[in-house]
Amino acid sequence: QVQVVESGGGSVQSGGSLRLSCAASGSVFSIGAGGWYRQVPGKQREMVATITSNGKTNYGDSVKGRFTISRDNAKKTLYLQMNSLKPDDTAVYLCNAVIYSTYADVVNDRFRNPWGQGTQVTVSS
Repeated sequence: QVQVVESGGGSVQSGGSLRLSCAASGSVFSIGAGGWYRQVPGKQREMVATITSNGKTNYGDSVKGRFTISRDNAKKTLYLQMNSLKPDDTAVYLCNAVIYSTYADVVNDRFRNPWGQGTQVTVSS
């Protein structure tokens, strides 16, 4: 079994910062591509940021220049640094990652792609 667990959410005032973490656990050999998404009730899930296995990043238009996605392969963890937060950033933030359980899985491109439960971020004006 593999899973990803988000942490680091909370309540901040407009202009503040938070750093989210997404840790993979279970039978994890390595993490491939991954990303952060956010969900607001009644709205479609929105892509916030993605990162490839070799570090290439992509951001949603609403967070460009404010958020930074990164990864620590040794810790099997993804991060999302969020600066200059706005009330519109309020959402549940979810992590998704490609997880390989063995080296053979990497070679054969066999992976699991779990979603975390999410962490709440609330930004007040």
